[in-house]
Parts: sequence; structure tokens; C-alpha cells
Amino acid sequence: MKNTKTFTLTAMFLAILILLSAVPFLGFIPIGPINATTMHIPVIIASILLGPRIGGFLGGVFGVISMIRSTIIVTPLSFVFSPFIPVIGTTHGSLKAIIVALIPRILIGVIPYFVYTGLKKLTKNKPTSQSINLFVAGFIGSATNTILVMNLIYFLFKNDYAQTIGASGSAIYGAILTVIFSSGVVEALVAAIATVAVTTVLFKLIKTNATQKL
Repeated sequence: MKNTKTFTLTAMFLAILILLSAVPFLGFIPIGPINATTMHIPVIIASILLGPRIGGFLGGVFGVISMIRSTIIVTPLSFVFSPFIPVIGTTHGSLKAIIVALIPRILIGVIPYFVYTGLKKLTKNKPTSQSINLFVAGFIGSATNTILVMNLIYFLFKNDYAQTIGASGSAIYGAILTVIFSSGVVEALVAAIATVAVTTVLFKLIKTNATQKL
């Protein structure tokens, strides 16, 4: 019965990811040269509910979707997410784009689980602390994506990113920090609030269903 519940929830989150990616301006929201996203939210929630393995799998799906989208819908920064888009000044893509597209997204599905379970232990699993624990896990899960993606872009595609945004010297990392502390913080707050709202309801539904089975 547990396997059935896990499979059903995994399929649901997978369907949500596909839906978000398919609807314009819902899963990926263009903001300047880079997209804000809501795709990480179901991954974070799945991580907390279903554990790091399934969370990591769904995060990987998010990464693959991001890679495919960057290949089909070409933007000035598509080359940092897709190995099939030529890097600026070349005629070929870079395999480093796979790292940017996949690693942060996989970790979105891993880190929230450990943050949430760790906070549960610290707060001795008090019901009154659940919303705070979920908020923090959602915020950190989202921040993981933004911080890792932007820093990987900086370390793996620094010069190419600089050409794209027209910056140089210390202004390059300044632009990275601007993204992290502007759209990144907004994404994290939205993810944190959504994580509390949705996960709380799902916890209750799962608990109710389990009680009825007994």
C-alpha cells in the first residue's frame, strides 16, 4: 500500500512538472537574460514527502526539462543550460552546461528533506513547529537552486556570461549577486510559502487516508 501511495504521488509531481514546463510564463518566467522558475516547488515538496531519492529523481527531471527547453527556445543564456547550443564565439556547445542544468536541480530534491527532518529533531517534532520547519526547508531548497546555478555559471562560463550581460571585472560577480538577492529571494519566499501551504494539506490527506485504511 505504501508503494502504491509513493508511486501515485511521484506520478502526480511528475505530471505537475510537465504541466508547468508546457505552460508559457508558468514554469519558466523570463526576467532579463535568465528565467525565474516555479519548477523547483513540486520538487521541494516531493523531497519532504517522499524522501531524497524520489526528490532527487524529480529534480533530475526538472534539469532535463530545463536542458530541452534551452535547446528548443534559444535565449542569450541557453548555452549555459544546453550542451547543444554553441557557446559565444564558438560553433559548439559545452558539456559543462549539463552540470549547470542537472546538479543544482537534483540537489533541490535532496536538501529540503534533510533540512526538514533535521529541524523536526531539533524541535522534537512539535506540531506547532511544523509550519516553520516547512518554510525553512522550502526557502533553503529554492536558495540551493539559485545559488548553485548562478555560481556554476560564474565559475564555468565566467567570460561568456560577461559578454552576454556586458559586464567585466568585479561587475560580473556583482551581477551574479544581484540575481541571487533579487529574483532568487523572491523565488525562495514563494517556494517557502507554497511548501507550507501544499505540504501541510498533503500531510493531512496522507494521515487521514492511513487512518481510514486502519
